[in-house]
Amino acid sequence: MPYSRLFYHFVWTTKERQPFITEANREPILKAIAAKVIALKGICHAVNAVSDHAHLVATVPPSMSLGTFIGQVKGNSSHLASRLRSDGVLEPFEWQGEYGVMTVSESHLESVVKYVIDQQKHHSEGDLHPRLERWEE
Repeated sequence: MPYSRLFYHFVWTTKERQPFITEANREPILKAIAAKVIALKGICHAVNAVSDHAHLVATVPPSMSLGTFIGQVKGNSSHLASRLRSDGVLEPFEWQGEYGVMTVSESHLESVVKYVIDQQKHHSEGDLHPRLERWEE
């Protein structure tokens, strides 16, 4: 098994930045993201979301491309979120096709994880870190 110490910060948005992530579905979506990371033999260091985008700090297995990894993570959580309503009505949920990803040095891992965990606070106070909020060029 190869040895690696690689950390990535992924950011992606909902389709057309619609506020699809609500108080009702946020936790199940985050749990689905974390579960898929683990199922893919990755490590989920932090995951969080606000109404129109998600952040994930993860270690990706070196045998898997980043595109394949995040595609499966997004697909799994989108599938779950589309079926969350308890009244039997299928409510659409879709992620944007694109995503942003950057490497995180081990020395900065703790601060990036804290930033992701505190997403609601950063957004409510307007205290956003521009480099950590990018998902497109």
